[in-house]
Amino acid sequence: MRKNRFFRSPAAKQLALASIIALGAPTHALAQDQAPDPANWESVLEQAQGQTVYFNAWGGAPNINNYIAWVGDKLKAEYGVTLEHVKLEDTATAVSRVITEKAAGRDSGGSVDLIWINGENFAAMKEQGLLIDDNWAEQLPNYQYADIEGKPTLTYDFTVPVEGQESPWGMAQLTFYYDSEILPEPPTSLEGLATWAEENPGRFTYAAPPNFIGTTFLKQVLYGVVDDPSILREPATKDVFDEATAPLWTYLEEIKPHLWRDGAIYAKDTTQLKNLLADGEIDIAMTFNPGEASSAINAGELPPSVRSFVMDYGSMGNSHFVTIPYNANAKAGAMVVANFLLSAEAQARKADENVWGDPSVLAINALPAEQKAYFDALELGAATLQGEEFGKTLLEPHASWATMLEEEWSKRFMRDM
Repeated sequence: MRKNRFFRSPAAKQLALASIIALGAPTHALAQDQAPDPANWESVLEQAQGQTVYFNAWGGAPNINNYIAWVGDKLKAEYGVTLEHVKLEDTATAVSRVITEKAAGRDSGGSVDLIWINGENFAAMKEQGLLIDDNWAEQLPNYQYADIEGKPTLTYDFTVPVEGQESPWGMAQLTFYYDSEILPEPPTSLEGLATWAEENPGRFTYAAPPNFIGTTFLKQVLYGVVDDPSILREPATKDVFDEATAPLWTYLEEIKPHLWRDGAIYAKDTTQLKNLLADGEIDIAMTFNPGEASSAINAGELPPSVRSFVMDYGSMGNSHFVTIPYNANAKAGAMVVANFLLSAEAQARKADENVWGDPSVLAINALPAEQKAYFDALELGAATLQGEEFGKTLLEPHASWATMLEEEWSKRFMRDM
């Protein structure tokens, strides 16, 4: 790898940092000066040549890991960028690494180049100045095709303005799925789910927060029991949180004895939920990917009789993104990766239910004909909901709610484990 032309000796770097601190500037200013300019894309491509991008992303699903490996092959062949998938169980691991590096004064040459981020961690990183400050994402060449009008969640992440500090990658909608030969009529209301769970003990569970699907299930239930859902869009205070979530904890306590393994243990993630359904241990699973059930059918992981449903009052929906830490070592390479992930080729392959089945963030009808052709060739499976079948989209609460939900759930439901 070529030595960075902004390289400074340790002594010179310490002197420069001391000068910046004395002037009251943020200690990561040096790293920010080195950030490539996506408005000059040719220079970004040139700088990215030979770089290795450490992409910190959830590694709990083989099909997603295979997709990221395909992305790596394409990037290497077309742009000379090496993609290393750092497989995470929890996004917070990557965030903690960046925080640790900042505390140690490692304001450049960081170990994390790109993160598959969720709203809770994006809000925390943005607030703490752990991201590239400039509006880099909206200047990526492929961002012009992002469906900003049709998908407003591309500009707000857990109510926090994105402001070009993360690049959209995919869409998410909480979807439940089941085997229609075993369960002809699934419960589509919270009351119905509780009654069904009591009548069919051990046949339902959810993932333990802070896993994202577990936290999402908490928010889904909260939307169904809270008196005034509008308060969820504002930062949570303890008094408001305690009052609003009281019926949530009551509901979860009531269904707990009827859950899989008597509620003594919870699933790890969406992959385990899928495997439990496939093994006949539970009758209802859940995912944040509307195409997951059809994708699993195509892969022979689930029977063709599996179908999907959402709750009758709507389902949680959001977008997911990738972002670049302020001290990333391969900023140019990370931008090239983010831009490729936004390409029609990569988005269509991701949307292919034989590959992943994750919905695209692009305005497909606005694409040039040769790019739209990638999507025209796709077919949705019988287990994939479409259009009005999704019902109302419930927008993500403010990020503070997720943090407090996870902490309170852990206190209440992990105490005996």
